[in-house]
Amino acid sequence: MLPTAPPPDAHLPQRAEHAPQPGEIIPSHYRWCFGCGIDHPTGLHMAITAGEGLTVSGIFRVTEHHQGAPGLAHGGVLSTALDEILGSLNWLLASPAVTGRLECDFRRPVPVGVDLVVAAEVAGVKGRRVYTRAIGRLGEPDGPVAVRAAAIFVQVSLQHFVDNGAAEHVEGAIRDRAAGGPSWRPDVEAHPFELNP
Repeated sequence: MLPTAPPPDAHLPQRAEHAPQPGEIIPSHYRWCFGCGIDHPTGLHMAITAGEGLTVSGIFRVTEHHQGAPGLAHGGVLSTALDEILGSLNWLLASPAVTGRLECDFRRPVPVGVDLVVAAEVAGVKGRRVYTRAIGRLGEPDGPVAVRAAAIFVQVSLQHFVDNGAAEHVEGAIRDRAAGGPSWRPDVEAHPFELNP
């Protein structure tokens, strides 16, 4: 068991009333996010779907742009994809949170051209800490396990981003939200190349 397991007195909260519904795509939280932002030209462009209860699922297509060893996904890129999927669980709790700890256990290589299919869930909450876990499988939901991950997210106020982020980026994100939300909207033009369509 990973050290990021929830303590015995952690609890499973109710899903937030206004959380994305099961089967809905979880929107990008910020259009320039490397993990989910459609406006990040070299980002992962993750698409993550809300599941039942406190679960989500996501697919990360490994392309030649994600290699570490020849023909295989870079472990750091896989960790980023898992961090994005685990972090999206916080949409179901309707509370902003940041990664406090992320652990990945790599079980088998993930080749270029293969989808990493990830199922993630909230394992418990204690105070401001949200304990999460995920399993990534090769090619399909019941494929061979390639990676297991667990993370602790720390719930923060929106002021955290104002106090610690680059002012011009924070102000841009605030303007985006005031204008109707981040660029996951379907009217946004695609980039001339797509790393993870």
